[in-house]
Amino acid sequence: MSLIWICGVDEVGRGPLVGAVVAGAVVLDPNNPIEGLRDSKKLTPARREFLYEQIMEKAKAWGVGEASPAEIDDINILQATMLAMRRAIEDLTIRLGAWPDKALIDGNRCPELPISAEAIIKGDSKEPAISAASIIAKVTRDRQMQALDKLHPQYGFAQHMGYPTEAHFAALKEFGACAEHRRSFSPVRRVLEGVTS
Repeated sequence: MSLIWICGVDEVGRGPLVGAVVAGAVVLDPNNPIEGLRDSKKLTPARREFLYEQIMEKAKAWGVGEASPAEIDDINILQATMLAMRRAIEDLTIRLGAWPDKALIDGNRCPELPISAEAIIKGDSKEPAISAASIIAKVTRDRQMQALDKLHPQYGFAQHMGYPTEAHFAALKEFGACAEHRRSFSPVRRVLEGVTS
């Protein structure tokens, strides 16, 4: 009887006004457990970084996928999220050497996949593999935002990670949008159209 590989999948970055939506996919190794996996939002940045390294080292396989701001603008954030999730599973499949047997997806819908998939609401706090995927996605996206902050320090991306905060709105009004902003999101679109209220 061969082992059944269950892959957890989660995404980060649906709400921000800038940058990619990033998905993680992880198949945990039952013989190499990782202590302390939980929803990435409930962990400190230092704890997330520590667990990220643990997952890289101990998981049977992991993968990352993303959809760019241009893709988000083109197909909408929901479809872009599904695309990022599928890409994360495809990336994992390369490392695993085969498609996993099943994907557990955080949320209420699944991307189109050639394998069995189950959507689990609040899955990142119920399934360790989904928690691991959320950590991979969050650390990856936060690092992208820190890199973007170095390119465009005036927006404060390292502080708000691109989310719609007062500081971000103020920077958008003052400096306009950068290339990585999502044009289809209304606060960005309003700035580009010159609507200031």
